[in-house]
Amino acid sequence: MNFEYLSIRCRHGHLEILDQTLLPHEEVWLNANEVSEMFDHIKRLAVRGAPLIAVAAVACLAVQASREGTTAEKLIKDTLHLKSSRPTAVNLMHMSDELTSQLRQSDPSSNPRDLVLKVAEDVIKKEVQMNQSMSRHGASLIQNGENILTHCNTGSLATPGVGTALGVIREAHRQGKNIHVYVDETRPLLQGGRLTAYELKSEGIPFTIICDNMAGFLMSQKKIDRVLVGSDRIATNGDFANKIGTYSLAVLADYHKIPFHLVAPASTVDPDCSSGNEIPIEERNPAEVLGVSGSQSVQWAPTGSNVYNPAFDVTPGHLVTSIILDTGIYDRQSIQNGSLHKLKFFDSEEK
Repeated sequence: MNFEYLSIRCRHGHLEILDQTLLPHEEVWLNANEVSEMFDHIKRLAVRGAPLIAVAAVACLAVQASREGTTAEKLIKDTLHLKSSRPTAVNLMHMSDELTSQLRQSDPSSNPRDLVLKVAEDVIKKEVQMNQSMSRHGASLIQNGENILTHCNTGSLATPGVGTALGVIREAHRQGKNIHVYVDETRPLLQGGRLTAYELKSEGIPFTIICDNMAGFLMSQKKIDRVLVGSDRIATNGDFANKIGTYSLAVLADYHKIPFHLVAPASTVDPDCSSGNEIPIEERNPAEVLGVSGSQSVQWAPTGSNVYNPAFDVTPGHLVTSIILDTGIYDRQSIQNGSLHKLKFFDSEEK
């Protein structure tokens, strides 16, 4: 299995990921051949983004399967361990459930290598194709000269392709639509200010970084024409979980009558989740809120302060203008009529 994308690569059985905690100032590639290594990389956000987490995990499992003496039983154990690393991102859940199901149905005496490699290749190929499709769908909505607001990072650092919401922005820019992007810094880990700005700058797409709490003021000044965000899990009623701060943007956009779009692959839809109330919300280390970490860590809050640090919030579907998937654009009415119930990432039939 050989592949290379912006933040993950595999050559001759050696898997590496780009440490996103050090961007944009340092580009350091980390070994990710061992399950324990990959678990740690996912947990501390060295590799992140719901689609890329699933790809990274299954690529690591494919490396394990290629080793002599690896059994289906061990791979199931490893898969379940990686599945527990990030509870909100459903892409990882889809991949884990599919792989464990196939391993349990396989011949116990057979070598699981070919089975795992096929699942890994299918996941990666589908994610790349879905990125391309949703980018084209989304770009069809963008008008010339628009100012687009985005939150967190949804580009090639978060996926194995062109990205989700940032993929739409890339495609609109490629089509010459003269867009400008306002980038939420995305507290507390600054994925917008660090990572989205890094990607936009590298491709020459005009952008301006703003603090998260500036979005409403810009909307009131009519400086925002459209909001594009990604997602880590979508319920079948259109509710969705995304990086903390997304719900606030949706409320502000609704108040100011600004189109608000969710962009994600079909692998982010959870057919077993009927509403946002059922989405588990990951809580992270309080230190992320107390200061900033990195090569020069700074703590600005008093030691011993109480902290609440949910990594995600849930946006109700009625605040979403449309959900842009690789399978098409779904407006509120379509979603209310049950269009998301029919989507399953591992279905072989054409949707």
